[in-house]
Amino acid sequence: MRFLKHADGVTFAEDGLELAFISLADNSPLKNSIRKAIKDLKENVFCGEQIKKERIPKEYIKKYKINNLWWYPLSDAWRLVYSVVTPSNIEILAVIIDYFNHKDYEKKFTIIKIMKRNSGINS
Repeated sequence: MRFLKHADGVTFAEDGLELAFISLADNSPLKNSIRKAIKDLKENVFCGEQIKKERIPKEYIKKYKINNLWWYPLSDAWRLVYSVVTPSNIEILAVIIDYFNHKDYEKKFTIIKIMKRNSGINS
């Protein structure tokens, strides 16, 4: 069952990531796809696919203090990863953590899966 919940806002986790997005050409398929993702996240913050907790990179947990991570498909096999946060326990925000091409996404999340498997943790 999918949840439907409007986001009170969508923000980038880091200024550098937002600047990278802004600097994309206005007619860029990636920029248009991220714009669509932002629109969709505002309509339903749970529109992406949830990433299992054990597959969330520890660096994200430590750096952004998150306990959930979602991915949203972008054009040309890119992926946007975001977290759903409730800073005031009233408002709900989607925080864009990063966006990757498919190869870089697979590298980041496959390494975690391999590390978990090698440590004996089921994923």
